[in-house]
Amino acid sequence: MAVPGTERKGSCFWCLKAVKWIPVLFIITIVAWSYYAYVIQLCLITVENTIAQIFYFIFFHLFFFMFCWSYAQTIFTDIGRVPNNFRLAEADFEAYLHHNDSLELQNRILENCSKNLPVTNVTIGGTVRFCDKCKMIKPDRTHHCSVCGECVLKMDHHCPWINNCVCFTNYKFFVLFLGYALLYCIYICLTSLPYFIAFWKGDLQGMGSFHILFLFFVAIMFGVSLMSLFGYHCYLVLENRTTLEAFRPPSFRGVGADKYGFHLGRFKNFKEVFGEDAKTWFLPVSTSNFLLPNASS
Repeated sequence: MAVPGTERKGSCFWCLKAVKWIPVLFIITIVAWSYYAYVIQLCLITVENTIAQIFYFIFFHLFFFMFCWSYAQTIFTDIGRVPNNFRLAEADFEAYLHHNDSLELQNRILENCSKNLPVTNVTIGGTVRFCDKCKMIKPDRTHHCSVCGECVLKMDHHCPWINNCVCFTNYKFFVLFLGYALLYCIYICLTSLPYFIAFWKGDLQGMGSFHILFLFFVAIMFGVSLMSLFGYHCYLVLENRTTLEAFRPPSFRGVGADKYGFHLGRFKNFKEVFGEDAKTWFLPVSTSNFLLPNASS
């Protein structure tokens, strides 16, 4: 089914959309090769002990499955849409444009339109946050993504490695993706280390040994990068902040900038992202108890 508004897009538009998938395809290629190198070259060919083979095989597939599941959820979960009651009526938007020479009159129009909306965030200057591209008053923690071309609820950042925004709808999946990717790399490093050492001692021969060598190096490289990124996002979860809010604290009406404005206490902050049910905290399924703004039209 065609996406509304894309029927008249030119070839450049579709080429650009295809190019955006290159980082994702790169990750998929690396993961597919790591599966071959670990399962075929290491487990089935190099490891001689049957019990060790079974142990390696089972736990590898556990981490591999959770990593792929959370990665797929992060990529394919829709970023959601700002409810229609945040959109300005055509008459109000025309009046807003008509007074483009007076910020005071424009803000008065926005104040009138937002008086019944659950909005507490304001601009640094204390005015209503408005997106003239989407013709919408921005809900709290919402920002316009230039790549997605729309306003995104609780936007953290746009990530080229998932070709998607990290935001309200998929933030839990993104954090789990980082966590399981890190565990995947650590597991590969630990279980391939004896064979990596054997390679340097000259006890491991054949072309398969080079797969194991590069597998160890790639796992180390990605693991180091993931460790810092995963740690940073764990910190953001506990502080109830987004990456954007960490760089620029949100401003609140009558208060001003406050980096602790959404802080509920660390455990409550955690449950806002991961949900109330402990059984699903570490599963990439939707469990957030954070409510969307009033979605009435």
